[in-house]
Order: sequence, then structure tokens, then C-alpha cells
Amino acid sequence: MTINLKIYIAQLNPTVGAVASNCDLISSAYEQASQAGADLIVTPELSVVGYPIEDLVLKPSLVTAARDALDRLSALTKAENAPGLLVGVPYLDRGKLHNATVLLDQGKIQQVRYKYDLPNYGVFDEVRVFEQGPLPAPIEFRGCRLGVMICEDMWFEASAKSLYQQNADILIVPTCSPFEADKHPERMVHATARVAETKLPLVFCNQIGGQDELVFEGASFVLNKDGTCPVQMKAWQEEGALVEFQQGACITRLHEAVPSELEAIYQAMVLGVKDYVNKNRFPGVLIGLSGGVDSALTAAVAVDALGADRVRCVMMPSRYTSGESLTDAEQCAEALKVSYENIAIAEGVAAFDKMLEDAFSNTTPDTTEENIQSRLRGLILMSLSNKFGYMVLTTGNKSEMSVGYATLYGDMCGGYNPLKDVYKTTAFDLCHWRNTHFPTGALGPDSEVIPVNIIVKPPTAELRDDQKDEDSLPPYERLDAILRALVDEEKSVKDLLDQGFDKEELARIEHLLYIAEYKRRQAPPGVKITRKNYGRDRRYPITNGYRSAHLLKENKVG
Repeated sequence: MTINLKIYIAQLNPTVGAVASNCDLISSAYEQASQAGADLIVTPELSVVGYPIEDLVLKPSLVTAARDALDRLSALTKAENAPGLLVGVPYLDRGKLHNATVLLDQGKIQQVRYKYDLPNYGVFDEVRVFEQGPLPAPIEFRGCRLGVMICEDMWFEASAKSLYQQNADILIVPTCSPFEADKHPERMVHATARVAETKLPLVFCNQIGGQDELVFEGASFVLNKDGTCPVQMKAWQEEGALVEFQQGACITRLHEAVPSELEAIYQAMVLGVKDYVNKNRFPGVLIGLSGGVDSALTAAVAVDALGADRVRCVMMPSRYTSGESLTDAEQCAEALKVSYENIAIAEGVAAFDKMLEDAFSNTTPDTTEENIQSRLRGLILMSLSNKFGYMVLTTGNKSEMSVGYATLYGDMCGGYNPLKDVYKTTAFDLCHWRNTHFPTGALGPDSEVIPVNIIVKPPTAELRDDQKDEDSLPPYERLDAILRALVDEEKSVKDLLDQGFDKEELARIEHLLYIAEYKRRQAPPGVKITRKNYGRDRRYPITNGYRSAHLLKENKVG
């Protein structure tokens, strides 16, 4: 057969579990597609219930609600010449639950296809909740044989091969592919491979939006059978696109720019904060603005996500807070046009000192007293949060979280962390980027928002006199290189020794990385940016006696 179809790609932002509102989104996209003259509307994977659905899908009532929703959606397709609709839904078949895509047409369910390759790595746990389907067969639709491959099915050869052998005319990929830095080129590699193997065009429909740690950037696309890309949709925006196929080729030309890595990371943080706050119905956010780079970047992200009127910043100076930090924090708040107040902690610290005077007698001040300052700041922020309903955003970056340079129940207090998967060196780069770029869709000022002095001064927690981060840690350029290798790439200490790193420093950083696991388990969720975020991507035991540096000493493989 020859493809002559107009396909509407609906790049939607559903909410997990919100079946009724998700159906509203799909219905709205269907109406727009109908008015545009579409023959078929494609929605993302599990669009009726949202993705990832996790163990929520084990509730029979949710599965029933999703199945009932198909009746509502199929009614849209009753009218003569109405477009068909491909929707994603958990589907119960003979007692087995599948991740399914359903074709609705002529007022009823016409065909159902199940996901074959269920991902069970990193952030994915689909084997836990879904049954594997058979290799897919094409769906007959208006003189065309649609080859539906659900998300992971595109990443491997089997489903495309099966569809090709059964004379499919086009590959359609409803997907929810989470954002990672440099993920888009990887998707293209797999999509191009499937096209090359089958000589069939491919439509890739991705979700957009934030869901807890995950964000989805959209960036849906179309490939022709020669591997060219006639359609590249926008990243980071909910939208739809009508693409027309004539004589088996997509004749639509739509080329939206793929964002740079820094822009994509920044937009991921903005979208993660926006959807986490809005979908959980928080009125706004609270941020401890210290005059440092991490809190300034967090504040900029929050303002771009929510608007200045929903961001409240608090400076909480101690006796160690420099006049420079006070000035920098105030100037940052002014640049972002946010609510800003100063709540000094000196009296509170003195009260704790008095309360603990007897218990701490005959001891020397150390990190305990430093952590009291951080915990008092956390108490203040959480008190404001309880009183006014605003959620606290924490500001620790991945470098700090990796080595435990954070205080439990102190600067780790909060509900969400935009920088959780952002290394310190990347945070600096993002500050420079935001000062010279205005992100698409941002609600903040189109101007420099982070005072340059915040970016260029040496990082410090200011918990004691003349404190600098490099008193306790290697320079961040070196620390981040070590952490990227150990965490993101799972390299051994031996691998890094071969690259010229210092053995003692490597052993120390590896040790800090492992012993900080108990802190990370108690940290709030944050936006996934890298291939290995702290959370479902990297599930290390807290009680852990393994050290590759020790194996080196024993002349074993590290």
C-alpha cells in the first residue's frame, strides 16, 4: 500500500493519574486536529493515565477508569469522516495488564497493540507492573498499514523487523522518553537505524512535562524512509503538528531548532519546577538566598518557571556572613524582582549554644556548631512554609550531594531540588548562560539576573571564619571530573589512576561518595539531568563495605 495520510502529532503534557483532565487534553488536541483536516491523531505513550504510572497502575479502580475513558474518547470518532485516534492506556487482557496503544475509530475500539520491549533499567520499572506483549502486527487504517512501536520497542530491532515482515507502511512511535543531556541525538540514532532496516518512514510522538524527577522535552519528529528529517517539532513546549504523507513520503517541512546542551538543561530545571509546583498545587516557593551561586541559580529557575510573584527569598545571615554576600543576595533579589526579607539567625544560634552549654562542656567547637546554623536556617524556612503554604526549594548541587557536603535537616530541608543532578561546574556555566540568554517561555526578566560577583567569587558555606569550599574539597573542576567518572560512567579508581588522577584523592572521594548515601536517601526529589541521577537511576546500598581503592592495595582489579 502507499501512504496518503495527514497525521497530527499531539505533544501533550498529561498528569499522572488524572484520567479526566488527561482526556480533556486529548479531546482538545483531537478538536484541533479535526479542524486542521487530520486523518489520524497520535498521542504519547500511556497518554490517558500519564507516565510513568508506577505502582499506581496496580489499583484496579485506576485501570477501570482508564478503560472507561476509552468510551468517552471513542465517541469523538463517531462522526462521518472523523479522524482516528491513537491513545496510550493500561489495558487488561485475560487477567494480564499491558502497556497498550489503542486505535479508536468510527466510535469504537478498532485495534489494540501491546508494548513488547519493557524497559527495566535506570528510572524504568515496567516489568514490575506490565506484562510483555507479543511482537506487534500492523493495524489496518484507511488503506494504510500502521506499524505501532511503543517507546522502547523503537530502541531494538525486533518490533520493527516484525512490522516490516508483515508489510507495514509506516512506523509510529508513541513514546515517553525522559530528558537527559544529549538524549535527543541518541533517539535519532535508534530511529534512523529502524528506518534504515525497514525502509519505512517513522513518526515519533513524545510527551512533554515534568513528573517528579523526570522531565520530558517533547521534540517529536518525523523521518522519511531515506533517513532525512522533514519535521522536527519544538522542545519544551506543548504543541501539535499536522504532517502530511503523500505517496509514502512526508511532504511537510517543519524545522524547529534543537536547543543547545546548556539551554536544554536550564529548560529542564524550569519545567521540572513548574510542573512539580503546579501539579501539586503549591501557591509558590521559598528559597534561602545566601549570596552564593547555587541559591541564585535556583531563584532564577524558580522565577522563570513560576513568575516573581510566586517566589519568596529569605536571607538568613549569621555572624560569619560577609557584607559581600548580603549585597550579592539583595542585588540578585532586585534583579529577579522577587519578595526578599532578612531574618538573622544570631539570636537563635546563641539560644542553641545556651541550651547545649552543659551537654557540650569540655568539647571543642567543630562541624556540630556549623551544622546548627544550617539546621536553624532549615527550621526557619520550614516554619515559613508551614505558615504560608509555600514549598521550600533546596539548592544543593550534585557535586555537594555526591560527597555529603550538605547538612541533613538543614540545607537539605525542602520539597524539591532543581539542581540535584547538576554538577557545580555546570551550575556556573548555567549562570553565565542565563545572564546572556532569555529562555523561551520564561516568566522572569529578559536581562542579567545573577550578579557577576556571585559567579566569580570563591564558593563558601560561610559557617566559620574565612571558610572556602576548597578547604574541604578538591577544586570543583577536578572534583566534578572524578565524580562524573565514578557516578555517571561507573568507572573504577584504577581507570582514573590511569588518567593521571591522584590516588589518595581518588580514594577519599570514592569513600565520601559511598558514606553520603544515607544523606541522599533522605534528600528531596530533583530534576533528572544526567544519565545517572541520584534516585532510581543509581540504587546503591547505604551499608556498603566495597572500596575499589582497597582492592588496588590488595593487587586486585579496581
